[in-house]
Amino acid sequence: MKRLYGLIAVLVVFLGFAFVQERHQDHGQTTGTPTVGILQLLSHPALDAIHKGIVHGLAEEGYHVGKNVKIDFQNAQNDQSNLKTMSARFVNERANVMIGIATPAAQALANASSTTPVVLGAITDPKGADLVKSNTRPGTNVTGVSDQAPLKAQLKLIQKIMPKMKTLGIIYTSSDDSATAQYHKFAALCKQEHVRLKAYSIANTNDLNQVAQQMVSQVDAVYVPTDNTVASAMQTLVATTNAKKIPVFPAVDTMVKAGGLATLSINQYKLGVETGKMTAAVLRGKDPATTPIQFERKGEMTVNLATAKKLGISLPKDVVKDAQAHGEVFK
Repeated sequence: MKRLYGLIAVLVVFLGFAFVQERHQDHGQTTGTPTVGILQLLSHPALDAIHKGIVHGLAEEGYHVGKNVKIDFQNAQNDQSNLKTMSARFVNERANVMIGIATPAAQALANASSTTPVVLGAITDPKGADLVKSNTRPGTNVTGVSDQAPLKAQLKLIQKIMPKMKTLGIIYTSSDDSATAQYHKFAALCKQEHVRLKAYSIANTNDLNQVAQQMVSQVDAVYVPTDNTVASAMQTLVATTNAKKIPVFPAVDTMVKAGGLATLSINQYKLGVETGKMTAAVLRGKDPATTPIQFERKGEMTVNLATAKKLGISLPKDVVKDAQAHGEVFK
């Protein structure tokens, strides 16, 4: 009997200790410095710009890294197993909010937890990616900012710069849900506007050079949607298209800096700033389930004059003036 009492006493002490530890951790989560876990799919200028914008947006709302907020930044280097491991890391360290930059990163975070708030760092199609029940009322632990490109305005810009264009090519990654969704929307738009579009898809960056070589012999210009794989190998694409004097019109401003000709796009850094501000609101208690997805609609003109010179293309004066006044000009 004494042994039984002894075991009970040990058990009571153990449970009491565990309870105190649990309360201590909960107390640290609610009253200590909040932790924001940022998971980025891979590095390329557009995603890096979003990451920097998030830090800026948090600071604008009073959350300064190293002072009153801790940021655990993880880069998955485009590895699916890394996405899963890093998402679990955030959950285990009880991050107060998790941010996903690029759709696969956001999906990994949403799969890792149905309770920890997840903020989308510029995701093209939140509902299509099964991250929310609706864009106006997410109904889950996920909300955030969308980077849907102004496709119609971008097509009009291409037509304005290339009025004699007969065939427009589009290149995208078939395994990228966001890029594929944009391809379908852009194809429907081209059909509506009577623009002949030829589609070229790649599985990964290893395919890009070969597919691009085939493409440049069949088209007069190339459109690239918001596509992380192509963006990470933009130099490879541009080297091929420049050799044939074929202009590339990307959906994203940072891809113009990398050698594209022009775009009317959402500023990636500003998308990050808005993501940071929304994260701050969630840290203050805003419920993701009832917070609508935020869409940035207004594009900014971005042109690359060095690329235009290489290709022998004269950009319309009003396009350059628009970029000088409201967007960005690369020389």
